[in-house]
Amino acid sequence: MADNKKMQQAKAVKNDEFYTEYGTISDEMGHYRKQFEGQVVYCNCDDPAWSNFWKYFHSNFGSLNLKKLIATHYRKDTEPSYAMIYEGGDDFNMSAGEVVPIKGNDGYNAGDFRSDACVGFLKEATVVSTNPPFSLFREYVAQLIEYGKKFIILGNQNAATYQDIFPLIKENMIWYGASIHSGGIDFRIPDDYEEYSSNVFVKDGKHYINLSGIRWFTNMDVKYRHDGLWHRNGKFDNTQAHCYYEGNEDKYNPDEFEIQTMTKTPIGNEYRMLIFDKQIQHNPNGTTQSVTKANDGAVVEITKPLHDKPYYSVQGKIYKAIYPRILIRNLHPVKKSEDIGY
Repeated sequence: MADNKKMQQAKAVKNDEFYTEYGTISDEMGHYRKQFEGQVVYCNCDDPAWSNFWKYFHSNFGSLNLKKLIATHYRKDTEPSYAMIYEGGDDFNMSAGEVVPIKGNDGYNAGDFRSDACVGFLKEATVVSTNPPFSLFREYVAQLIEYGKKFIILGNQNAATYQDIFPLIKENMIWYGASIHSGGIDFRIPDDYEEYSSNVFVKDGKHYINLSGIRWFTNMDVKYRHDGLWHRNGKFDNTQAHCYYEGNEDKYNPDEFEIQTMTKTPIGNEYRMLIFDKQIQHNPNGTTQSVTKANDGAVVEITKPLHDKPYYSVQGKIYKAIYPRILIRNLHPVKKSEDIGY
């Protein structure tokens, strides 16, 4: 809960500068090496001067057999930014590549992923990989889906329950990546982030924060999805051919099961999708804010306010967040990874 609170604090002030460590990136990308062959990779939230996404794909350009690498840098003011384009030849020289000036438009600053210049690069790209702004995750994913791009991006694991993200998971259009399962991930942050968290630490003279609940999201195939066995790793309440599942989502196997829906609000022993009007979120520190979070995750009605966790009031009732359940249907016996060419 502490890490989630820090995340919310960062989102509230639009502090989206969490710089990903090189090891975090390389641990994940190693699961897709063959799929990178001949691809145009676009890192659209990355300044090549410091981005480890740029560093990873640049230094591995030849070994991954990439066709082209593009990175664009966001500027918070009205000044022009730039794109860096690399097509091979000097993989370990991080400054090797063509610098292309770019400007913002229609209210978007230069280098904003929604600007015309960045959308132009997106259209050319075949794979997108970056750590997008936490506060714009929904909009960012929607754009990737709109343009039909392959991607490997970082986000909060709770995004899987969002009303505009879960349908993508249900339809096998997006799933968790392979390398992060639990525990905290270190991100480098600007020095002034220290005022928002007591969990900031200094390493080699630079400021870092450790956040839990961070996952890779992707639509590129990965071996674990064909080896996971939900019926051996989860707890089920069986109802004929359907099951309510509580367990590790990393074990979801699309060859074996089909996701039917995600439960929102339990009503006795039944489950239904319940959409609320805007709610008031009551925080443990006494503050309140208008939100729609009860529509993103699962909630249950409670009889009295909470003191140690946020709760929501709407339509004369109060609710607390709970873990959602997923309704799945058994398709047929699982196919092992050796049967599908891995």
